[in-house]
Amino acid sequence: MSRDLSIHPFKLPHQVIVKAPGLLPMLYTTRELAEELSMPERTLRDWLIRGAPHTRDRLGRIWVNGQDFAVWVAAQRRRKNNSRLMEGEMYCLSCKQVVRPLHPELRRVVGKLVLLSGQCPRCGGKVHQGARGG
Repeated sequence: MSRDLSIHPFKLPHQVIVKAPGLLPMLYTTRELAEELSMPERTLRDWLIRGAPHTRDRLGRIWVNGQDFAVWVAAQRRRKNNSRLMEGEMYCLSCKQVVRPLHPELRRVVGKLVLLSGQCPRCGGKVHQGARGG
């Protein structure tokens, strides 16, 4: 079974995000680095296939520079999007994009809570947004 690693995005484990900045500017073997980061060596090898920085010596052994790896981890982290939706915008979970829905409807749920619903103009799926009504 071949492993196609280039297509699927991956989430970095929290312990790797926390421990990577503390790596020393030295060459680690994959086993040493995996132990240092408390992660499976197989996962680390998969990341090397995905493009994590490493070198091979003339005997084919893999070496990873700790600081280069820490920089790579920082670049791979998904940044939180703290932007707010503008009036009339909703987030489509299928498209993973902010859209202006077609045929928006407003429905009271409980008290001041309202549900805005509509249709995504890109994929045709339903989009919803909870809000407080006046």
